[in-house]
Amino acid sequence: MLCVLTRTATRTGLVKPCRLLSPLPVVQISERPLVHQESLPKLPVPPLKQTCARYLASLEPLISEEEMTHTRELMDEFLRPGGVGERLQKSLERRARKTENWLSDWWMQSAYLDSRMPVAMYTSPGVVLPKMHFQDRQGQMRFAAKLIAGVLDFKRMIDSETLPVEYLGGKPLCMDQYYQVLTSCRIPGPKRDVVLNYTSTHITVVHNFQFFVLDVYNSDGSPLTVDQIYVQLEKIWNSSLQTNKEPVGILTSNHRNTWGKAYNNLIKDKTNKESVRAIQKSIFTVCLDAPLPRVSDEMYFNKVAAQMLHGGGSRWNSGNRWFDKTLQFIIGEDGSCGLTYEHAPAEGPPIVFLVDYVVDYMKRTEMVRAPMIPLAMPQKLRFNITPEIKKDIEKAKQNMNIMVHELDVRVLNFTHYGRKFPKSHKMSPDAFIQMALQLAYYRMYQTCCPTYESASLRMFKLGRTEAIRSTTTESLQFTQAMDDPSKHNSEKATLLEKAIKVHREHTHMAIHGQGVERHMLGLKMTAIEDLTSLPEIFMDTSFAVASHFNLYTSQVGSKTDCVMCFGPMVPDGYGICYNPMDDHINFAVTAFNSCEETNATKLSKFLEESLLDMKTLLEQVSKTQ
Repeated sequence: MLCVLTRTATRTGLVKPCRLLSPLPVVQISERPLVHQESLPKLPVPPLKQTCARYLASLEPLISEEEMTHTRELMDEFLRPGGVGERLQKSLERRARKTENWLSDWWMQSAYLDSRMPVAMYTSPGVVLPKMHFQDRQGQMRFAAKLIAGVLDFKRMIDSETLPVEYLGGKPLCMDQYYQVLTSCRIPGPKRDVVLNYTSTHITVVHNFQFFVLDVYNSDGSPLTVDQIYVQLEKIWNSSLQTNKEPVGILTSNHRNTWGKAYNNLIKDKTNKESVRAIQKSIFTVCLDAPLPRVSDEMYFNKVAAQMLHGGGSRWNSGNRWFDKTLQFIIGEDGSCGLTYEHAPAEGPPIVFLVDYVVDYMKRTEMVRAPMIPLAMPQKLRFNITPEIKKDIEKAKQNMNIMVHELDVRVLNFTHYGRKFPKSHKMSPDAFIQMALQLAYYRMYQTCCPTYESASLRMFKLGRTEAIRSTTTESLQFTQAMDDPSKHNSEKATLLEKAIKVHREHTHMAIHGQGVERHMLGLKMTAIEDLTSLPEIFMDTSFAVASHFNLYTSQVGSKTDCVMCFGPMVPDGYGICYNPMDDHINFAVTAFNSCEETNATKLSKFLEESLLDMKTLLEQVSKTQ
């Protein structure tokens, strides 16, 4: 679900599968993005037999021969001439002709808006930025003021439609998601949420659980200067020193049905409703966090990653959030900083591009004293807390504290090498890292598992993501051989090359709209809408097994030395995000503490060992050639 088109396509294997190293950079060209939107091709519906054959191939390393025989029989029935498969395919092709994108609405619903799990930890990623060199509130305010100014400068490009169009291999990419990130918010519903977009001239700032409206434009429409923003933030800070306020924001961290009921209860009151609307309509939110408890340098990034995901619990900063807000920048008094974003409106690319833009802006922007025009005091948002609302807040606190205790987060800064090493051996860095993940998992469990890696569909109009199934027969052969003393190094290296080649081919097909996962979803959704009963292929145990992604992974390539993190997709799984830099790789690994079988620290150690062993293998084989 988290997919980033990185700056160079070799990082994600975005090249033709027949060529193992052919850089296709994602380039930006200053042209009006909306002109290109209309010329983008529609997402194709892949051929039915192609998808079904590739689906069966993806099951081979995961299920027994007996299960495979049963699934093949169900697939033969599904593909029978004139049968249910052909009918669903034709219906899906009709939908593709009638809509701008046959997948996007279904994906938005099934992946996000229909989900009743809390957005914090379960769907909303966090981004950890490098530690800043401030340790006091003045430093925190200065940093926040520059950051706000940087985001407003980015918004200027959005508003004027001058955001450079991204191209891949000479083809323009869909820029729609960039226009969904600012001034948007998720709204809870009884059975399904919605995302609303607004027009606004203010941001919200939250400090000590207290929300403020900060107007960020002058009366002539010009944005406030960094200096002006700093003065306004000082006013907010000095008006929110009390630490005993009810953390209304923690309500947004709850199970969606629970929050939906509490939301309706909260906005019955006119004042509360106006305050909630002000938060929802804001361009983005800035969370000025209290400092975290001191931890060792080794544990620092683990702590900050958790802070970005959930705020650390009700005693710390979990109430200093509005988790429904698409963009929340988090700035701690102790120099910790990053963001969390609600995933429904967009994937990773606009978020990471915005982060890179703002970080660059802050490097070249100094606070300059300008003639001060007196600015009005930022409006403090008031909430009337009834006994019922107080009860809802207490429940949300308890639930958040359970979730915080439940999530294990480990950040691994792998410093031995970065993406330059696999490139030097004519291998895709992304595919190489995926094979290291396969090896780490196999060494820990002596088996492989269903693995999900996000791929971008932005070559197509309103494209979101496709899944690359990283576990293949070839990846399993490599992982089994790697620790087999009877295998020679040359054979192991050959198996690694084969596994990487297959991964590259799967990546190529995924980004060109020929993936398996979303086509199967489309056929299933069509069946739900058109048929009285679901075809047996979707009721098959193998289908459930294949969709139970124990490894849920994404590459988030950024110019900034940051790392993105997100929770596992399944209770007995891992969430793994990585940012390959030239000479090091940042990983974030998450698991649930309630599952005895998973351990984020242990898997991180196996991952580090696997990366080192794969490097040693290639170096030894190179020496003998």
